[in-house]
Amino acid sequence: MSILAVLFTLNSLHAESPAEQKVVEAIKSPELSVVHLWAPWCSNCQAELKSGDWLKMVKDNPQVKFYFVSVWNDGGDGKSMLSKFQIADQPNVTILADPGPRRGDGKIKGFAGMPLSWIPTTLIYKGGDLRYALNYGEVRFPVLQQFLEDSRSEWSHKGEPKLEE
Repeated sequence: MSILAVLFTLNSLHAESPAEQKVVEAIKSPELSVVHLWAPWCSNCQAELKSGDWLKMVKDNPQVKFYFVSVWNDGGDGKSMLSKFQIADQPNVTILADPGPRRGDGKIKGFAGMPLSWIPTTLIYKGGDLRYALNYGEVRFPVLQQFLEDSRSEWSHKGEPKLEE
């Protein structure tokens, strides 16, 4: 059995939390959705917030729905920290919390069908399709902005010449 099959099987056995259920439903929207998995105690997550780039990203993309999902935080949503950086009250931001613990066997290892092994993790969806997954550390915001721009396209190559086999 491949490692991907094992991960998929493990993720399918995982019961979705209310936060995960809400995100899974929301990402089906035809609009772009950004799911940011983070925790207020995480130094990489804090560095992203301190830079001010998350606030700029949210404000510069009012048509995009941003879901800040606190994970591995014993059920805390981190709203007070997001408020400190003026993110919590933005109209296109939803704040959610996974109820699971920070450590131990109950710590989630997947979210919305994707493996979760590091935070911050940022996922971009359009119409229920995963467009980009950024894992293992702080996001570079110009790259995230480019991924949002790319995700707005239809990703069609109609009319382009085909390569010969």
